[in-house]
Amino acid sequence: MFFASDNAGPVHPQIMERLSRANEGHAMPYGKDAVMDEVRDRLRAVFEAPEAAVYLVATGTAANALALACYTQPWQTVFCAAVSHIEQDECNAPEFYSGGAKLTLIDTDNKMTPEALQAALDARLDGNVHAAQAGPVSITQVTERGSVHTLDELRALTAVAKSRALPVHLDGARFANAQAALGCSAAEMTWKSGVDVVSFGGTKNGCMGVEAVVFFDPEKAWEFELRRKRAAHLFSKHRYLSAQMAGYLENDLWLDMAHRANANAARLAGGLRHKGATLLHKPDANMIFASFPRATHQRLHAAGARYYAMGDVQTGPAEGPLPARLVCDWSMTDAGIDQFLSHF
Repeated sequence: MFFASDNAGPVHPQIMERLSRANEGHAMPYGKDAVMDEVRDRLRAVFEAPEAAVYLVATGTAANALALACYTQPWQTVFCAAVSHIEQDECNAPEFYSGGAKLTLIDTDNKMTPEALQAALDARLDGNVHAAQAGPVSITQVTERGSVHTLDELRALTAVAKSRALPVHLDGARFANAQAALGCSAAEMTWKSGVDVVSFGGTKNGCMGVEAVVFFDPEKAWEFELRRKRAAHLFSKHRYLSAQMAGYLENDLWLDMAHRANANAARLAGGLRHKGATLLHKPDANMIFASFPRATHQRLHAAGARYYAMGDVQTGPAEGPLPARLVCDWSMTDAGIDQFLSHF
């Protein structure tokens, strides 16, 4: 009954098998291994972008921060939702790697809206030497509240950005879950919707630790290579990153695991509704925010369930509602979900 994070799930056996194969003999370091050639070709095919520049790093923070740094000058500001991952969970890494650029937070408790983004852009004092200048727009997909921007919503946001000639970054730590939820193609969710660079996550969806950065403008390639090296994120034994991503992409495993994680969350969400819990946001993918009585939290904790409760589980009225975040990964079983629900 482990619903704390999809980061906590196991590595898929197909990926472990590719890692084992990569461990045989010798291979060129620093991304010059033959498997990385396979990864580039496969990701270019996935995104329908034959000229895209493709790179691997080990963490989502590195992927987001280094990608944004390639589009952000130190005197600029990145526009993002107040609940975006780059604001809430990356310890100022985007600011650090961009040389001191700031974040402008769009007020929202979930999805960024084009109206709010437009208002934030209109409030900027571009051309005023005393003010931060407008920089990229960053969109988190899946959002930090478990919702997915539709293609129309993505295009509305990128249209606002493009009206000011601003680049768009997509934080896709849960990219596969979002694509599975929308039933669209990777190209439709990125460059066909106005996205310039995407962090394509693997770690939260069955990999050991690998994320891809895909630039649809290959002119950014050399700058990213320099920034990655300078930031100490260029792996010497890169073949172990390559092998993970190759196994992830093989036979569309990445989408299969995302569909399974989303289906697990749908089963859990349905059970929570049936048990009387309140869903706080629409659970489009594999992450659920729900509120239920403190006494239920206490029973779940006593039974060994693991998830994030937002408040003091032990102190307070037993029937007082307390919110929680629950995340499903690909490996969960129906029996495990039903066992969790049995404690309500």
